[in-house]
Amino acid sequence: MRSFGCPRCGAELFFDNSLCLTCGSAVGYARDRRAFVLVSATAPICADLDGCGCNWIGEPTWCLNCRLTRTRPADGDVAGLQHYWVAEAAKRRLLFGLDELRLPVQVRQGSAGLAFDLLSSTAGPVTTGYLNGVITLDLAESDDAHREGLRRAMDEPYRTVLGHLRHEVGHYYAETLALAPGWQRRFRSLFGDETASYATALDRHYTVGAPPDWRERFVSAYASMHPLEDFAEVFAHFLHITDTLQTAAAFGVLHPTGLPVHDPRALAEASTAEVIAKAWIPLAKALNQINRSMGKPDLYPFVLGPAVIAKLAFVAELVADASR
Repeated sequence: MRSFGCPRCGAELFFDNSLCLTCGSAVGYARDRRAFVLVSATAPICADLDGCGCNWIGEPTWCLNCRLTRTRPADGDVAGLQHYWVAEAAKRRLLFGLDELRLPVQVRQGSAGLAFDLLSSTAGPVTTGYLNGVITLDLAESDDAHREGLRRAMDEPYRTVLGHLRHEVGHYYAETLALAPGWQRRFRSLFGDETASYATALDRHYTVGAPPDWRERFVSAYASMHPLEDFAEVFAHFLHITDTLQTAAAFGVLHPTGLPVHDPRALAEASTAEVIAKAWIPLAKALNQINRSMGKPDLYPFVLGPAVIAKLAFVAELVADASR
């Protein structure tokens, strides 16, 4: 995340602001300018400002982020709508990160493009997942207690709404980029054969568990389940790393490294191994120790071995190529 300033008075703005607290100006994030602008007749705030707290400029009525949402909770679903606000805030951060990487984002039309079904499980079970360009999110994941309970039950070191969205969008880019001609052979050499039975892999994972040596080859135990899950996990971590490095650089908490840490797109062009060694590992260690100083668990409880770094390098090369 970059730092932002009010277009009228220059005061600091944060990504979720729709009002400058210094001069009182109504502001909105203009995706085409990658900056905040003053709200006006020619730059109207998104029509979903009251519906989900969206502070993006409309294009012309709804912004792209809100147009990506295909389904949301019913107006009378109070709990679902509360969780919907949390999910949409996370989705705006997801899309911002994709834009910073210059990755293609197309609103779904017919059978092509990306869409989000943000579903309330107050009326029945919802399964978070991805299928043919549609990302489904169980909005109960927006509830801290519910999500933490599942994290513990499934023995996961990390579980957030933004993490879910980054993982699921990884499936979208696996389908549209990584498995395209020219990339599929390298994908299979690193991640495995994506045509292997997903149902069989899922049953094996939840019956037997991850292989004993999974830490040597995968970024998480879940990544060991199937090649497509492996790619989605690595893609999510690529977004975690580039976004957090950009934020650290923007707010002056990162030592100079000589790397373009302020620009995720430029980081995709850099040596991934160098980025990990010189920038990410030192920052992750510091953030983990800061969390421990506050009595909280590690912020980034993962170990990136050589096999995982090679997979991250593949994602970085894929992103750099797609953004051209």
